[in-house]
Amino acid sequence: MAPELTHENKEKPLPKVGVGVGVMLLRSGKVLLGLRHSDAQKADSALHGEGTWTMPGGKLHFHEFLEERAANEVKEETGIEVKDLKLISITQEMVEDAHFITIGFLCEDFGGEAQVMEPDEITEWKWFGLDELPKNMYKPSRKVIENYLAGKIYRKDL
Repeated sequence: MAPELTHENKEKPLPKVGVGVGVMLLRSGKVLLGLRHSDAQKADSALHGEGTWTMPGGKLHFHEFLEERAANEVKEETGIEVKDLKLISITQEMVEDAHFITIGFLCEDFGGEAQVMEPDEITEWKWFGLDELPKNMYKPSRKVIENYLAGKIYRKDL
């Protein structure tokens, strides 16, 4: 719940909700996940995802389209060129100091092989079967995959 504005805190800006995108690259029933660096500073995760497996993605920038950010993040992080994106999920995640809405996309049409393009943030990329996902997954990525498997874009219970 957002803090109530009172006379004492009117000048303080209220925390803002962030928007992120995640791309579920799917090939032969396997999803591409990257291992975030275990160092919180290097993992660069407002939701404290250090040491977890995540799909390619990132934060939406001002005046940027969702699909543009999603495609750019995949290219910047993996070197893969996406050709088609399909909206599959909307999730939200809240921790003590951050709140994000994550827009999940599915991409089954892409070119190239995954490479570690940002080694300070993601240490490796690996393909996982949808029934063999790692236990230590980044929560927004796990939720996108769960929504995809359930055939639902949004589920309040996640």
